Amino acid sequence: MTAHQIEIPALPVMLPLGVTLMIVFAVLLRRRGLLSVPRLLVGWFAGWYAVAVLGATMLPMHLGWGPETGGPDLERFLFLPILEMRPLDFVLNTIMTLPLATVLYLVFGVRSERRVVRIGFLLSLAIESTQLILLFTLDGNRWADVNDLMSNTLGAWLGFLLLRRLMRSGRFRRVVESCSFARTAHGTPAAVR
Repeated sequence: MTAHQIEIPALPVMLPLGVTLMIVFAVLLRRRGLLSVPRLLVGWFAGWYAVAVLGATMLPMHLGWGPETGGPDLERFLFLPILEMRPLDFVLNTIMTLPLATVLYLVFGVRSERRVVRIGFLLSLAIESTQLILLFTLDGNRWADVNDLMSNTLGAWLGFLLLRRLMRSGRFRRVVESCSFARTAHGTPAAVR
């Protein structure tokens, strides 16, 4: 039997997904009565941020199956924290999740440090688990790395700390709250904690 391979390219997936998310955000904001240019721009940023994370962590995706694939490349599975760290990847993964706290704050109303860190961890765990499953089942080309789990979580936490610090400025806080999707029962933006 021969090995079968498929490549899922990045742009043909990312571009339609990004445009679809732009439309979804516009429709959702309109239905909720929250449509404004600043909120629309925030929604579009959040959508393209999600697409960029997908592209950075999964695409392009090379998959293979069949007896001649040679099995999974176990060197792509790094499970010893710090000992097998690739420093540049650690820094890039930390930077990748810095905007997560702001997206969670503006779009979903997540204002708790603990929730931001937990969501950053769970998002990273989902990414790394998917990469690991693809590595072992379909000869995937991505790395499954416990250091990425740590760096993504660190990035989410640092992003939260940065946002909290910036929110101390009344002017910055007013601009951010005017772009927030979250509303209180009174129809005003939720309070900053």
